[in-house]
Amino acid sequence: MNLADYIRDIPDFPKPGIMFKDITTLLSSPEAFAASVDKLAELVKNADKIVGLDARWFIFARAVSYKLGKPLILIRKKWKLPYKTIDISYDLEYGSDSFSMHTDSINSWEKIAIVDDLLATGGTARAAIDLIEQSGGIVDSLNFVIILDELNWIAKLEWHKVNSLVSY
Repeated sequence: MNLADYIRDIPDFPKPGIMFKDITTLLSSPEAFAASVDKLAELVKNADKIVGLDARWFIFARAVSYKLGKPLILIRKKWKLPYKTIDISYDLEYGSDSFSMHTDSINSWEKIAIVDDLLATGGTARAAIDLIEQSGGIVDSLNFVIILDELNWIAKLEWHKVNSLVSY
């Protein structure tokens, strides 16, 4: 199955000059969503835990975690988690943001796989890596449905294994 056939281009969204990759069409196809989850699960099967990045796209991380029977760790925007957290600030093209993770989410030396929908510039992925490593975890791999190759994410993630199902 060619998953790119299930991803819709939306020109000039959210602003002029941006070609938005809309995965709602992939999510609305049970076959395409299942194929995505199956492929991501195969990529991360050797990890101890799965990490999902803030709420909107826990969809893939949650499904992969369930399929593999592995714990799901949430990395959320600051102030969204109720227990003690470790926090990190990171830069975006348009400003800065912060991520948090519960302090008891990851044990030392656990292999962690990050699962997310999209890799663009790598800023959020880099912040997640830093949180995982601060907790003593080892980032096994970063796994995305879509990677935008034209953006310079490699500079932030050069020493990590990065996988994608579709590249543009």
